[in-house]
Amino acid sequence: MSKTVIPKGYRAVLGLYDTQTAIGLLKRTFEERLCLALNLKRVSAPLFVDPDTGLNDDLSGVERAVRFDLKETGKDAVVVHSLAKWKRMALASYGFSAGEGLYTDMNAIRRDEELDNLHSVYTDQWDWEKIITRETRNEDYLKKVVQGIVGAICDTLDFLKCRYPQLGVNLCRTVKFITSQELEDAYPHLTPKERENAVTKEYGTVFLMQIGDKLRSGTAHDKRAPDYDDWSLNGDILFWSEVLSSAVEISSMGIRVDERTMAEQLKKANATERAKLPFHSALLRGELPLTIGGGIGQSRLSMLLLQKAHIGEVQVSVWDDETRRICRENGVVLL
Repeated sequence: MSKTVIPKGYRAVLGLYDTQTAIGLLKRTFEERLCLALNLKRVSAPLFVDPDTGLNDDLSGVERAVRFDLKETGKDAVVVHSLAKWKRMALASYGFSAGEGLYTDMNAIRRDEELDNLHSVYTDQWDWEKIITRETRNEDYLKKVVQGIVGAICDTLDFLKCRYPQLGVNLCRTVKFITSQELEDAYPHLTPKERENAVTKEYGTVFLMQIGDKLRSGTAHDKRAPDYDDWSLNGDILFWSEVLSSAVEISSMGIRVDERTMAEQLKKANATERAKLPFHSALLRGELPLTIGGGIGQSRLSMLLLQKAHIGEVQVSVWDDETRRICRENGVVLL
């Protein structure tokens, strides 16, 4: 069932032609700014992986990957959910050094996604990963990287507004850093999503930290797989969208698990059997570099910066009949 809601009186600022041109300009500009901010190099990446390697991102642990058989090998492959684990293996095998990183265009199919203004079955994001040292594996460095990403986004917006002065988007460069426990303490009677909206409306730009572990209330703010982000050193970058009157998550990211935190989180998630998989066993043996990384939504960033109300205005996907009806009746053109 569609959860699409089009704001009353919404009209796209840019037409179809200008939207397509602007998306290309946005992506090229942001990639340049991101690479400069984080010292990243572009690499090619897989669309699908062997499910027995443990490389696919399990997201919250319940989403079904798209699986298909390969005629020549007689084995199955699965379409990636994200490249959270693959990137770390790539940094090791490609010979990257501390302070260097990679990024790639990641395309995925999330067949169980609930469809609404921000969610599609098709996912496109910039997946990035960077090698760090034991000395920089801390909260201060995490915040520094977040500031770099937010700066790259704001620089991209400034560039777009020079080309398209009709854009009225304003983003805050100052990031409010807050943990999920601090957020629960501030808004104990709100749902996690309502808390995100409340804090992001107040501050404009928020990095919500420490997602995945249980809070004092007994539940987690949101689910996170136990085998890539360190739940004490991760978070989401949120921006306030005036078009949607809600917070928009642009990036999920964090410092990755080391040997100790992976073992601890696998135990908490009742997933200790994963320790036998090639990726997990290599990490537990200390054979993979310490890293920080994340994903930055390409379509979501395009929505935010180009003042769009629905993700289907900036990407081509498949929609249910109800979503198409709602958009058609409100003058929203789905690509």
